[in-house]
Amino acid sequence: MLSVPQIPSMPPEWQLRGFPGIATGTSVPGFGPLRARRDSKKLRIANFVGLSGPSGIWGPASINSTLLGVSEINRCGGILGREIEVAFYDTGGDINDVTRTASDIVASEDADLIMGSHISAVRVALRKVVAGHIPYLYTPVYEGGERTPGVMAIGETPGTQWRPSIEWLANTRHASNWYLIGSDYVWPWLSHRAIKKYIKDAGGRVVGEEFVPIGEHNHSTQLARIRAARPDVVLMTLIGADSVAFNRAFAEQGLGSRMLRLAGAMDETVLLGIGADNTENLFCASGYFIDMASRANDAFRSQYEASFGRHAPPLGSIAQSNYEGLRFLETVAARAGSLARKPLLSAAANVDYQGARGTIGIRRGSASMPIYLAEANGLDFRLVKQF
Repeated sequence: MLSVPQIPSMPPEWQLRGFPGIATGTSVPGFGPLRARRDSKKLRIANFVGLSGPSGIWGPASINSTLLGVSEINRCGGILGREIEVAFYDTGGDINDVTRTASDIVASEDADLIMGSHISAVRVALRKVVAGHIPYLYTPVYEGGERTPGVMAIGETPGTQWRPSIEWLANTRHASNWYLIGSDYVWPWLSHRAIKKYIKDAGGRVVGEEFVPIGEHNHSTQLARIRAARPDVVLMTLIGADSVAFNRAFAEQGLGSRMLRLAGAMDETVLLGIGADNTENLFCASGYFIDMASRANDAFRSQYEASFGRHAPPLGSIAQSNYEGLRFLETVAARAGSLARKPLLSAAANVDYQGARGTIGIRRGSASMPIYLAEANGLDFRLVKQF
């Protein structure tokens, strides 16, 4: 069960069918489907997000960011005149259960579009049952190369996210020896392939690499190998709460002062879990940070705080991507003049849209955006470089 923060005085569109408690701040008693009668005047979105497991750390803020986007768009008349209606489905459990749920949604026509900010392993499974039937919008950072018909991906990819940060650390911090550690699934696997090339191109070498089972919180063996390898940088593709556990243990063993850390799926939510005392020499490369200075981000943060309060779950890259996914969809639908699958997907392949990160360009299905390298400063990130 997920406790949703208090939402003050929300407009009627926040009353989501299947989630009667979400407008009053009570616990959501389940992540129910968009059932009952089909209403062609509504645009029904099934949002698959991590609400449990290692990625559940991003769940509350992901729900909030989605609801903020829904509210803003609905107040302006919806998408092509259709008010958005959204339901949330947890991707933190067994992947087979998640795919069965998605398959049921497709078969029963219970949604017009699938959206997701889950791990790539879930995306690979979902696209087998979703692609070709209804549009599928995937919003977070991922490994790139998504060309499945029907799937739209808008997140950072290795070429833009990792390469410039590796070069900067090599040139500025004289980093040459790298140790790669990631969660054992598709995003780290494929990202590491590209990362190894970027390290070689920067004049460095990989002195160790391993993948850790998702949900593993005992990292004593990995940390012993890292200590023995004595890298300049530990590059991490660990996910959510698993990253929290690793970085806490890393610092507690006194490694934080001896080597740098560079992460790619880390945000302020994860940093909060790691703790201010455990973030020495910790860097992150991302297309979004809370303290980015821009009018677009200032407006997004202001609306988020006004809607959910000063003590709402902190925004971060993964959560923000849900808001941005809706803004992307709004732009693409307007350009296509339709929410039908083929014209929508055609328009999505090459488009510019506005989100909390500013202007993002999609070219041949791949997103292009500014990437920021930030260094942890207690429980905040200090932006070091924009690429």
